Amino acid sequence: MTTTPTPPHSLRTAAEPDTVPDPPPGAPDLHETDGHQPLRRDGDLLLTGRARFVDDIAPRGLMHAAILRSPHPHALIRGVDATRARERADVEVVLTGADAVDLATPLPHFFEPSIVGCRTTEFRCLATDRVRWVGEPVAAVVATSLAAAEAALDDIVVDYEPLPAVLDADEALREDAPVLFEEWGDNRLGLFPFAEGDAAAKIAAAPHVIRDELRVGRQHVAPMETRGYVAEWEPGGRLTLWASTQNPHPLRTNLATTLGVPEDRVRVVATRMGGGFGHKFNGYGEEPLVCLLSRLADAPVKWIETRKDCLLVGAREFTHRFEVGFDDDGVVLGLSDRIVGNIGCLAPWGGWSMTFPAGMTFPGPYRIADYAIESVPVVTNKAPWNGFRGYGKEQAAMALERIMDLVAEHRGIDPAEVRRRNFIPPEAFPFWTAAKHLDSGEYAAALDKALALAGYDALRERQAAALAQGRHLGVGIGFELTPEGGDFAGSFVRGFDTSTVRVHPSGAVSVLTGVTSPGTGNETSIAHLVAREFGIAVEAVGVTQGDTDSCPYGFGNFTSRSLATGGAAAVLAARELRERMADAASALLDADAADFEFRDGAVVSRTAPETSLTFAELAETIYRRGLAAPGLDQPLLEVTRIDLPHNFHHVPDDQGRFSAYPSFPYSAHVALVEVDAETGVVEVLEYSAIDDCGVVISPGFVAGQLYGAIAQGIGGALWEEVPYDEDGAPAAETFKHYLTPRAPDLPSFRLEHQHTPSPFTLLGTKGAGESGVGGAMAALLNAVNDGLRPLGVHAHRVPLTPPVVLDAIVSGGAP
Repeated sequence: MTTTPTPPHSLRTAAEPDTVPDPPPGAPDLHETDGHQPLRRDGDLLLTGRARFVDDIAPRGLMHAAILRSPHPHALIRGVDATRARERADVEVVLTGADAVDLATPLPHFFEPSIVGCRTTEFRCLATDRVRWVGEPVAAVVATSLAAAEAALDDIVVDYEPLPAVLDADEALREDAPVLFEEWGDNRLGLFPFAEGDAAAKIAAAPHVIRDELRVGRQHVAPMETRGYVAEWEPGGRLTLWASTQNPHPLRTNLATTLGVPEDRVRVVATRMGGGFGHKFNGYGEEPLVCLLSRLADAPVKWIETRKDCLLVGAREFTHRFEVGFDDDGVVLGLSDRIVGNIGCLAPWGGWSMTFPAGMTFPGPYRIADYAIESVPVVTNKAPWNGFRGYGKEQAAMALERIMDLVAEHRGIDPAEVRRRNFIPPEAFPFWTAAKHLDSGEYAAALDKALALAGYDALRERQAAALAQGRHLGVGIGFELTPEGGDFAGSFVRGFDTSTVRVHPSGAVSVLTGVTSPGTGNETSIAHLVAREFGIAVEAVGVTQGDTDSCPYGFGNFTSRSLATGGAAAVLAARELRERMADAASALLDADAADFEFRDGAVVSRTAPETSLTFAELAETIYRRGLAAPGLDQPLLEVTRIDLPHNFHHVPDDQGRFSAYPSFPYSAHVALVEVDAETGVVEVLEYSAIDDCGVVISPGFVAGQLYGAIAQGIGGALWEEVPYDEDGAPAAETFKHYLTPRAPDLPSFRLEHQHTPSPFTLLGTKGAGESGVGGAMAALLNAVNDGLRPLGVHAHRVPLTPPVVLDAIVSGGAP
């Protein structure tokens, strides 16, 4: 029996080839890295503080916006009196929800819930008759300075009628709970079931069964740079929006829809980003709101998100209630997990959809034939979620890895050995589960390398010696599988992307691509790939991203897809141009086109190396003599191509299986911690990890992604949380309250790589942007519990802050 949610296949992608296209003769082998790490584009600007971000954009006559937000988690709006604010001399515009109704249509969703069978509703850029979370925008002011705009907010009087609110997901599911959206009848957004076999029967018949619970507190992305927008209208009615956004083209489409402006009259420029992580997916009301304010003020208007407002946006608040049956050898026979996600209030931002991969990722890297997973997104009167690196996949990693350790503890088997006995073997790939077609993997090999890198046996010896001294060291293993590159037809969350490659008469090359960079440096890697195709210096290749006036339509940055889609598309375009230029060289030099290779800035005959032209000479000749000289029949040195991983399965097979994600990187982690049993403080002493993201194009950038992901995972496991007070307001408003890890809080990381190429992507890549988060969270969760094991308790409430650890010790580990 296989049970899956209705897949998003109402709109299918175009016909998808079964295999990756073969490279043309002479093309470099993209599955072999050349060991060259190009320098980061504009790295000197970033290091010296001269790089320009959205807050550096300052058109002449710039005005500033401030937003009035709800102080109530749930209330009716009986009226808004903005008279005094409008009378202020330094105020240009005051806009309320009632005013905005006639100026903008409802907001398009980043990911429309109904596509996957969930409930939905409409939202406006400002609340009109009801607020459903503390911080929901109610009114906006434009003034000559930010200080004046913020001061004017105090002069706006809103008449609220408070309503009962619900903050806890379990309470929100009760029949007598306050309902956020009356037309729904209850607070359940939807249900995502994933199942194969008969888990209940296998668990019931298993020799050993464990039932337990894992709770993960609400967390936040915490990008270095918050969101921001600068809008300006030209006299002819053309709009430019500079935005710290991950998805400029879909944002342009949505703005055109919401504002009633032809799309070709809207330009969105995605400025350099100081971190995205999902926080800067589009769908926010401030996006059209700033544009409206600019049009009403007849001046450019800037709005920059405050840290307090940034911290409103949540993620990752999940509860797992799992049951696992296993045999004497620790082999899992049956598994069930009911996952409840407290998504806060629904919003167009799309973060609620993290509940889908939270369930879909099961059973991870393990060969478990019988499992039943339910993931339930529940709305409450907390602020909405947006995306967060890991995107729910870290939930499966934490639950599965905790289960493996519990099985090991129950049977007295080493935790590493339990994992080996349950891994999918290499010869089983490609491997189907209910909602994944896994591409390739050598999971046991990665784990063994991580154990060797960490010195696992020596760590166990140190642990025993420390315990004899009354110290509690813990060794934790975490293994994560991270589905990447998702394609959800019917939305703008697509698995393909577009790149244009243009060769100029001088031999310079421009790449214009639909993928964007959240600050990771993927533009450098794309330039490197194109330079390799042409055999020219990487400095001769320019890359333009994020400008909707220049770049072909694309879907931006999400789910670690930039090189597998935009980079691959650029390679295909470059290859087509290589063929055109080789044909031209054949005509000019009277040699076989297939005999030419592109290297060292020249086009050279392999059989007669003296027969050659420089790359620049050939390009200029094609422009000057194309269509005039014999054989120069194609003078257009510009190609646009689309590419995607060739492992999407949108229409379920005869067993109901489908796969919206094509690539599956993975990583193995080993952490050593010390737990102070008197204070509950956890210190991370050592950390080792092995990553496998397929072919690595830029090793330095991949390592940088892993460093950041592991740091985020450790922070999420030990410190990061946004608690809410009894009045329904978030208690973390600054980084004094939201505790991200500092450099002294972390040890040096030992990182190495394993390479198992994907057979379904042009470059052999799998994606490296999210790997590390779930593995780190799982490794720390297991390490802390391993340290507590001599005390006979478990701590299953994340983050594992000192109060949580102490409470587990005092209470005996009860949830």
